[in-house]
Amino acid sequence: MADKLIITLAQLNQNVGDLAANVAGMLAARAASPHSDLIVYPEMQLIGYPPEDLIQKPALIERAAAELHKLAAVTADGGPAMLVGSVFVRDGALHNGVALLEGGRVAATRFKHELPNFGTFDEKRYFLPGPLPEPVLFKGAMLGLPICEDIWHPDVCRHLAQLGAEIFVCINGSPYEIDKDVLRIDGVAKRRAIDTGIPLIYLNRVGGQDEVVHDGASFVVGPEGALWVQMPDWEEAIEDTVWRRVPSGSGHRWRCEAGAVAETTEHPEDIYCAMVLALRDYVDKNRFPGVVLGLSGGIDSAICAAIAVDALGAERVWCVMMPSRYTSEESLEDAAGCAELLGVRLDTIPIAPAIDGFADMLAPVFAGREPDLTEENLQSRIRGTTLMALSNKFGPMLVTTGNKSEMSVGYATIYGDMNGGYNPIKDAYKTTVFAISAWRNTKKPKIGLGPDGPVMPQRVITKPPSAELRPDQKDSDSLPDYPVLDAVLLGLVEHEKSVDQIVAEGFDRATVVRVERLLNLAEYKRRQAPPGVKLGSRNFGRDRRYPITNGFRTA
Repeated sequence: MADKLIITLAQLNQNVGDLAANVAGMLAARAASPHSDLIVYPEMQLIGYPPEDLIQKPALIERAAAELHKLAAVTADGGPAMLVGSVFVRDGALHNGVALLEGGRVAATRFKHELPNFGTFDEKRYFLPGPLPEPVLFKGAMLGLPICEDIWHPDVCRHLAQLGAEIFVCINGSPYEIDKDVLRIDGVAKRRAIDTGIPLIYLNRVGGQDEVVHDGASFVVGPEGALWVQMPDWEEAIEDTVWRRVPSGSGHRWRCEAGAVAETTEHPEDIYCAMVLALRDYVDKNRFPGVVLGLSGGIDSAICAAIAVDALGAERVWCVMMPSRYTSEESLEDAAGCAELLGVRLDTIPIAPAIDGFADMLAPVFAGREPDLTEENLQSRIRGTTLMALSNKFGPMLVTTGNKSEMSVGYATIYGDMNGGYNPIKDAYKTTVFAISAWRNTKKPKIGLGPDGPVMPQRVITKPPSAELRPDQKDSDSLPDYPVLDAVLLGLVEHEKSVDQIVAEGFDRATVVRVERLLNLAEYKRRQAPPGVKLGSRNFGRDRRYPITNGFRTA
């Protein structure tokens, strides 16, 4: 029976479906920790999470089983044992589980009992819940192995405690949401530890996977709720935690030596880092050489350019200004100013020839009709087509630059400024865009590759937003002021409030009714929008899934 254990926490990125790359990453972490007794990896690290319908491929399940046994064979060398999350088949059913690999074999397996089935999660679509798990004996220590959602419900940890668990080792694939790190520690982990009197290891992965991004920020809490170890967020990290068996009453218990307590990012840096890491991993994992985007001189494209540079480096970001006759000299100057501050390539491609060509082509069928929104949308679609042509010809992925406020109410042109492969600000309201732009102009994110100083002229942040599709156009001509619009949208989208409830909070009824109408009408556009990183609790796509054909209104 050991009196000391070194448990290594491997806070790693992943590649969904790329088992070879995931195995290589796990073995590299093991090789870096030769003196460890046990190395712990995040939830489903072997195949990646969330795997979605990929997990329904029998070939993936077979390969995962084969790779797991290869990993187990590695532990015959007498080095560290491993706790590996993967998918398992029992009696014909799939389980989300974890395996203890020790002494050259799969020494034990435990399955996830509580399956999340809300928001971004749909585990009941794929998995059968495992029974309430029993502890696993490892070198004299009884380890309880709850998996992610298991600790959000008290029954699993209480059951493990009743059966003699001495240390909880909880592996996670917990996506980032605003303020979720506080909820994980104070609202969940500390409660389980205090409730049972058992210390808890919380290991989370880091990295982007399509629309979700994982922030890492793994930690260890003691039975009194003290934070013993805090790992960094937004970065891969490997941390040795040292555990000792100490006397307690008539018996003993395990305590973790105080370790490093990293500073985690505060708001709004956390939002910005989520955007940067999500875009970086999306571009790199899909093997794009870089990105291209339209730089208009406005705040949305400016912050997207900054995010791209912080994610990929200036040499992999290509910006294009596409002026029309409505583009102001101020916008030309601001776009050039952004490009200079970021150090990116900027090309100017005037769209007047294409506008004239479309006008001539459509003149016979448009005869007798006054110019309207159609001609405005043509400008946006010409820009979208131009950028897609550059993407096709040279290979960079097109970054989409529309914010959540615009996407909510349809203030975006389908097949125009909605074109692209990924949108880093898709889940950011306009007021959030202003906030992170002001922050980034004075601070640099810890994972950023861009400049230390400002990333856009200050005028970009302070001037009234405009699409510049007609003379003297302002966003406020078509929409409520953004602080009002975003507050109404927060009620309608994030909190699912009715018109009457929002009006009771002091908002103008006509405004709320109009916003709700626009929100519903724009569903078909959002269904065709590119993916973008999830920031809040109700992003469009994974969380909020409304029917396009929908006759229900709350007013």
